[in-house]
Amino acid sequence: MKYLKILTLVLFFGLGASLESNAQELGIRFGQFGGNNVAIDGVFALGEFSRIHGDVSFGSGVGIDLIWNPLYRPVGSSEFNWYAGFGPSLYIDDPFSLGVAGEVGIEYAFDDVPIVIGADWRPTLRIIEDTDFFADVFGLNIRWRFGNIN
Repeated sequence: MKYLKILTLVLFFGLGASLESNAQELGIRFGQFGGNNVAIDGVFALGEFSRIHGDVSFGSGVGIDLIWNPLYRPVGSSEFNWYAGFGPSLYIDDPFSLGVAGEVGIEYAFDDVPIVIGADWRPTLRIIEDTDFFADVFGLNIRWRFGNIN
C-alpha cells in the first residue's frame, strides 16, 4: 500500500505539472473530502460553458474527484456563476473506495483581483468497496484565476 501511495503522488504531481499551463483556476477546497478536510482544487476550461473541476486531497489517504460541469452559467447579470455536474470519486487508502459524485455550486469571481470564491454541495455514491451514499459533503473553494474565465 505504501508503494501505491508513492506512485499516486508521483503521477499526481506529474499530471499537475503538465496541466498547470491549461489551468484557469488553482487553489484550495475546505470541507469534507474523502476522509480529508483540505484539497488542492483546480478548474480546467473545456469551452465557454463547460469545464472540469478537479480535487486532490492528502491526509489519511489520497482522495481524487474529477467532476465535469456541463452546466456553468451566470446568475442573471451578476458576477456570480452557478454550476452543476458529475464525475468519478476515488479514495486510495485501506479500504479503497470508488464511486460517483454529483456537484452543485455557486461562485463569485472578483473583477479587481484574480480570485474566485465558491461554495458547493457534492453528494457522493460510493460503489466499491462498500455501497454508501453521502449527502453531507459541502465545501468552500478559494482559487487564483489565470486569464479570463469566459
